[in-house]
Amino acid sequence: MISSITGCTDPNRVMDENKSVTNHNWSYGNKIKFDIDIADANIAYNLYINVRVTSNYRYSNMFVLVYQNGGPAKKAAITRYELKLASPTGEWLGKGSGSMYSYQIPFKTNYRFPAKGKYHFEIEQNMRDNPLRSVSDVGLRVEKAE
Repeated sequence: MISSITGCTDPNRVMDENKSVTNHNWSYGNKIKFDIDIADANIAYNLYINVRVTSNYRYSNMFVLVYQNGGPAKKAAITRYELKLASPTGEWLGKGSGSMYSYQIPFKTNYRFPAKGKYHFEIEQNMRDNPLRSVSDVGLRVEKAE
């Protein structure tokens, strides 16, 4: 299932797309994939990872690998990120709705794509658990930096 946020007009939004994780069990082999067309490489962008977890999620953080390729790059760039989901006291940092918590966490700010064109992103969970339980959705947001 794919969902995009389209309710309100956001002139800086280039893309904001979420994909459901089957049965809330995110396995290593299930890389969440996104394609985006960058029309202007002369401006800066902010990139975010969207994630939704249930209150049964067992950890205060989540490690992910982000694969990026496209433009002039021949090989995918792979970077590991830590997403902080709860405070040291165990309080969820995301926006809560029932037993779900939503996060939009920046991973690249004021980023300039090397060239205009099509870019492909993949997000892979990088925790010890396989599958990683209680993950509902994973997404990518790209917006023009202000």
